Amino acid sequence: MLRKLLPPAKWRLPVMVISSIFLGVVLFLLYVSKAYSYLSDNPKTCMNCHIMAPQFATWNHSSHREAANCNDCHVPHNNVFNKYYFKAKDGMRHATIFTLRKEPQVIFIRKEGSEVVHNNCIRCHSKLLTNPQLLSNVEAHQAHREDRKCWECHREVPHGRVNSLSSVPNARVPLPESPVPLWIKKYINNK
Repeated sequence: MLRKLLPPAKWRLPVMVISSIFLGVVLFLLYVSKAYSYLSDNPKTCMNCHIMAPQFATWNHSSHREAANCNDCHVPHNNVFNKYYFKAKDGMRHATIFTLRKEPQVIFIRKEGSEVVHNNCIRCHSKLLTNPQLLSNVEAHQAHREDRKCWECHREVPHGRVNSLSSVPNARVPLPESPVPLWIKKYINNK
């Protein structure tokens, strides 16, 4: 069975060379795109894409910064498989849009993402939403859990009214690190 997959003897060397080049290009693209960083929960990962600068800056100056990162709000937490499936699917969509230079000037969350964010609001704030000593209008919040999204009333949390790159033009956000390895930088500088 395995022999059927092997190329004829005279084609083995060219196939190995082409396969090695292809593998090298794929590994280089994974390194340059910092694909490994997307497995973490570090908010700076979202800054791999410059278009998220306003969202990062406004989150970084909000009260949510102390208690929640991007994945706490924007990724499902019902099980680990769904979490990483959603991250992979959404990440591939974002990467495709960014690579093709099709990112919109104004970013709006998609329906599937808004459901995830809404469920995570409820998950994190469930004690607050059910305790009359902490929340004076528990009944109103309970009644609106199904017919409204949390941000219909809490519009400024945590990103403010930010939707576009031009809305926070002077935001201080970390610059992406150079993908060029240190040994190449040293080699170029020594010439």
